[in-house]
Amino acid sequence: MFRRPWIAPLAFVVIAFLAFSLPRYLSFDPARSLVPAPPDFPAHYPVLVAHILFGAVAMVTCALQVWPWLRQRHPAKHRIIGRVYVFAGVLPAGALGFVVGITSPFGPVAQVSHVLLSAMWLGFTVMGLVTARQRRMAEHRRWMVRSFALTMSIITNRLWSVLASVVLTPRLETAFGGSELALTQSIGAISSWLGWTIPLLAAQWWLDRGQRRRTRTAMPSSSAASPSSKTSSRSRS
Repeated sequence: MFRRPWIAPLAFVVIAFLAFSLPRYLSFDPARSLVPAPPDFPAHYPVLVAHILFGAVAMVTCALQVWPWLRQRHPAKHRIIGRVYVFAGVLPAGALGFVVGITSPFGPVAQVSHVLLSAMWLGFTVMGLVTARQRRMAEHRRWMVRSFALTMSIITNRLWSVLASVVLTPRLETAFGGSELALTQSIGAISSWLGWTIPLLAAQWWLDRGQRRRTRTAMPSSSAASPSSKTSSRSRS
């Protein structure tokens, strides 16, 4: 853990986020939901609660999966937790995310974002599972880093939502003509898109940066081998 100082802050953020967010939905009281239910879809609230609970499983198991100590010292547990992450976390949460996204009360822009997020979340995770079963571990790791970014994007979604609310609410009467619906949909659209696109871009940048670093590290050894090979060829001639 001391060689990976980000593990403890990650665990703290996940636990704090779930401790703050889950109780309102564990009460099974629709009045406490942060997402208003559309009047034409009565099943929205139970679907939302199921999506959140499966998502919580995904967040906890994902945090454990990226812990190098557990992965290296206990590979069997890593595989078991990985199956829980996929089959009891991402797959049901992502499938339910389509329903929640399509019926989102925050407008069509947010709906498109939620549906696209669910599709990519499921796709990245399935690719991670497939490559792990094929023993293509380097590719497996890259897919799971992307899956991790989308799993944790709900946290950044909330941060963007607060920031957008602080910036846009004072402009209710001017920019939105007094329409609280337009304000709410604007906040939802901004937070939904920035919430997952920025973490995903950051994850891809981190993966590309690591790939370039490994390439630069390998280049000196190959260039150093070149003179010896030339000398060997001269001696044989």
